[in-house]
Order: sequence, then C-alpha cells, then structure tokens
Amino acid sequence: MATALWVRTIRHHRMDKQIVEPCTRQDPQTALERALHKLDVARPIWLEKNQREWDEFGQTRFLPDAFLESVPFERLEIEYIDPEAPKRHSTDPRNQ
Repeated sequence: MATALWVRTIRHHRMDKQIVEPCTRQDPQTALERALHKLDVARPIWLEKNQREWDEFGQTRFLPDAFLESVPFERLEIEYIDPEAPKRHSTDPRNQ
C-alpha cells in the first residue's frame, strides 16, 4: 500500500464521513483538495498552525471557523498514513 491521506469529519463526537486519498508527505494540500471534492466539503483555510502540526506530527485538524462557509460537523481531521514507517513502541510501563 502506498502512502495516503486519511480525511475524516467528526460530528457529535463520532466519525461522520471519511476517505483515503493517495498523498505524499510534502504535498498534503493536493490530496486534501481531491478528498474534499469527493466528500462535497468546502476547503478550509490552511494556516501556519496547520503547517507546523503537519510537519511535526503528520496530522492536523480544522474547526468550523477555518471554513468560509458553514459546515455540518465539529471538525475536519487529516492524517498521513505510511504503512512502511517504523512502528513506535511506547516506553510507558503501563503499555507493556
């Protein structure tokens, strides 16, 4: 499986809609635009905060105030999926 962008809308604390689009880590906005078109959701404003979160964590979220029109969900979350990435193991003894 290739790398992808997982896009999901959260409504009433539950996942409402979701889609996975092929994506590169360097260009999430192109995949996001394709996914939003398929989900029939407006495009949010990509701020510096979103870029920092993307660069550091490979994920970010958008609240309704990031959209120029009203949206029927509480937030839009995007996450980078890389099945080839090495798995991180918790050092917390409660997870052992």
